[in-house]
Amino acid sequence: MNKELQAIARETLKGGLSKCTEAQQYLFKRMYSHEDLNKSINDVVDDMEADRLDWAMTQVQRTLDKA
Repeated sequence: MNKELQAIARETLKGGLSKCTEAQQYLFKRMYSHEDLNKSINDVVDDMEADRLDWAMTQVQRTLDKA
């Protein structure tokens, strides 16, 4: 994934996660930053590996669709 697509994916994730509850954000942190749960949700997204962005976006969208 090129840098521009990564940036779009990260911004999309941040936007979606901002609509999630604290509990949902904490679960996201446990999945994607289990070694440092004190990071902000935006820092977790910024530090994610590029190959995990697509699946994370799918997970966040499904979470929002359930609400």
